[in-house]
Amino acid sequence: MSALSWLRGAVTALLLGGFASAQADQVSLDGSEQWLMKSAEGRDYRIMVSLPEGDVPYTGGYPVVYLLDGNAYFPAFHAAKRAQKQWRKAIIVAIGYPSSTPLDFERRAFDLSPPQLPERNDPPQGGQDLFLDFIEQRLMPRVNQSFKVDQDQVSLVGHSFGGMFGIYALFTRPQLFQHVVAISPSLWWRDRYLLEHERAFTKRAHAGELDLTHRSLSMWVGDREMPQEIQDVRLLQLRLESLSHYGLRSDFQLEAGEDHMSIPFRVTTRVLEELMSTRRY
Repeated sequence: MSALSWLRGAVTALLLGGFASAQADQVSLDGSEQWLMKSAEGRDYRIMVSLPEGDVPYTGGYPVVYLLDGNAYFPAFHAAKRAQKQWRKAIIVAIGYPSSTPLDFERRAFDLSPPQLPERNDPPQGGQDLFLDFIEQRLMPRVNQSFKVDQDQVSLVGHSFGGMFGIYALFTRPQLFQHVVAISPSLWWRDRYLLEHERAFTKRAHAGELDLTHRSLSMWVGDREMPQEIQDVRLLQLRLESLSHYGLRSDFQLEAGEDHMSIPFRVTTRVLEELMSTRRY
């Protein structure tokens, strides 16, 4: 091999090696940290935390926003929070997966869905309650141990299946979150299975079994989504208005020019503004 050939090979190897190394390095976001956690069943989760900045608020704790599909949406929410001085005291806890893709379709299909008939269970579904158990029994205690949390200002934000999951959480465990934001919730899933839980939730509210004071559900839909999906969300909000005298506040927003996949990025700032400006008293 000539000296020139050897030099060319060495330069090429150096360049390729440097490129590969650059590609392998993960980008870390200032003001954030990452945890790896397991559920009781041994499922791995990647938890991305947007850290609070500044002194503890007068309430005695920081507001917390739990964000589903964290791999896809955490960077936008984290950046939007830090860009507004008045929001920097908030903590964003994004729940994701140890995956290189923004949306891990198999994992989220299980975590965010109700039990599925065996013959239709591909990919596996039915993990809603197990996922809620993970959030309530493992993740929330870890957050409460790590930070001073305002227990009266805890929110959940989810998109699509995540929005469906957020509404399910409100209907079945209304004590977990004061505020739920459901962006383009998949209300059509499993022949509108949420209707059964809505009826049970409404019945308990009318019977005086639920304290819905300071509870809210905000739903956002893009006007370029399927007309039936828009109508389903609008009608749910109208039905829930009957619970306003028990304390539940519900809201419907139709976002112009947005479709199912674009809307979560369009409304990030407005969602944070809504959650951070909510007054308790």
